[in-house]
Amino acid sequence: MTAADIFDAHRQKLNAVAYRVLGRVGDVEDVVQDTWLRWSGVDPATVEDPEAYLVRVTTRLAIDRLRSAQARRERYVGPWLPEPMLTTPDVAERVALDDSVSTAMLLVLESLSPLERAVFVLREAFGYSHAEIAGFVGRSEASVRQTAARARAHVEAHRVRYDTDLATRTAVTERFLAACAGGDLRELLAVLAPGVELVSDGGGLAPAPRKVIEGLELVARALLTFAGRLPEAPGIRLVHLNGGPAIVVDSAGVPSAAVVLHLVDGLVRAIHLIANPEKLGGVPAAEQPGGGSPAPEQPGGSPAPEQPGGSPAPEQPGGSPAPQRLSGTPASPPAP
Repeated sequence: MTAADIFDAHRQKLNAVAYRVLGRVGDVEDVVQDTWLRWSGVDPATVEDPEAYLVRVTTRLAIDRLRSAQARRERYVGPWLPEPMLTTPDVAERVALDDSVSTAMLLVLESLSPLERAVFVLREAFGYSHAEIAGFVGRSEASVRQTAARARAHVEAHRVRYDTDLATRTAVTERFLAACAGGDLRELLAVLAPGVELVSDGGGLAPAPRKVIEGLELVARALLTFAGRLPEAPGIRLVHLNGGPAIVVDSAGVPSAAVVLHLVDGLVRAIHLIANPEKLGGVPAAEQPGGGSPAPEQPGGSPAPEQPGGSPAPEQPGGSPAPQRLSGTPASPPAP
């Protein structure tokens, strides 16, 4: 196998690791590209374990990038949410991985240090041993065990156990969407939990509340206000983002907002609304009438770069090939 063949065989895992550590699509692409550049400079015959080598490089690059990203986030306007990413709907077979990529879990992981986050992801989502992780992050096995235990305890103390049943989540998402679209306050209140909270991320680049909104009445009225301000005849569709059903609002065929619901006992407990246009690069464009949807562009609007040495372009950072829409129609393919 050539260096490109070996790298391509591990690309899906590298994207998955980097996305769970970083939570930002553009950063994932940069990290995996830099990993390829380093890999292309070595002789594969001299590397005993290519997967370990590639995961080690990806992890260390992701930790470095996360440190600088966290400094930038201190100046972020309003609440910060992870970038949504298209994923496959085979939740039943991938509960652990889908939970680790949910916007709720990624938000909890934001409260960990970069090292703690990397160790937690490698251990809990991918099942690497403490000894393997020690090699990846350049620490002793004893130190990694302590870091893993500390990170796990922190996550357990701060996470909410949201519903994972896909059928329930899909049905509630559809009811929620119908209530918002129809301006039905009573029906909307019927699907919201008493302690519901709305977290909106506009990043100062799109209209969005700059504080978390809590409580049934306040959240419901904020949602109806948001729905009432949508452009005439907006495109609204259900897609599979971050391991579950989500609502995407399109303007002129381009995603302008993504809404992810998190349920407890069948009611909506948390609503994550991402409207920052710089964070919607991982959401496919709407299908165009009379033909397929255009290939998704990279964040920033430029086409996906060709990999050096002929290596194919990156797959979805969520770690899965382009999935099917909830309605059963094919989703947009990754950029060529």
